[in-house]
Amino acid sequence: MFFIKQELPINRQIRAKEVQLIGENGEKLGVISLQDALTRAEEKNLDLVLVAPNTNPVVCKIMNYGKYKFEQAKKEKEAKKKQKVLEIKELRVTPNIEEHDFGFKSKNARKFLTDGNKVKITVRFRGREVNNTKSGEIVLNKFIENLEDVAIVEKKPKLEGRNMFTILAKKTEK
Repeated sequence: MFFIKQELPINRQIRAKEVQLIGENGEKLGVISLQDALTRAEEKNLDLVLVAPNTNPVVCKIMNYGKYKFEQAKKEKEAKKKQKVLEIKELRVTPNIEEHDFGFKSKNARKFLTDGNKVKITVRFRGREVNNTKSGEIVLNKFIENLEDVAIVEKKPKLEGRNMFTILAKKTEK
């Protein structure tokens, strides 16, 4: 179920003496009293909807509010369908990674990047390895170098606690 982010005041919920009235086809009907506007809306079996509360006088429109809400929900659903959820895939490695493991991890990173995801490569330091952070930086730079044809560095290698990480994003074609 989808809902409109902002419920608009309708019919008797409107608190104003005079309103700028707009007809159901978009034509301006001028400034009239709220009671006259409500009567006109009821004659046509439609709702009087407050569309611009911050103007003087407030602007109201005669419309089928149920149909309007349905259309808005439909538009919202369509917009949600079209947006792509961006994921960050994480690869964890150690500072003394073997060549085969490196190849395997970089192949996975390449696949994630071509799918349009971002990749976070994390080097985890265990025990005394944290004293030699240079080796972790070398591993991350090797990943960056290996993937530079498909990726750009979004966040340079950075040490946080016992982890050093970098974030890579897909290169945009020009």
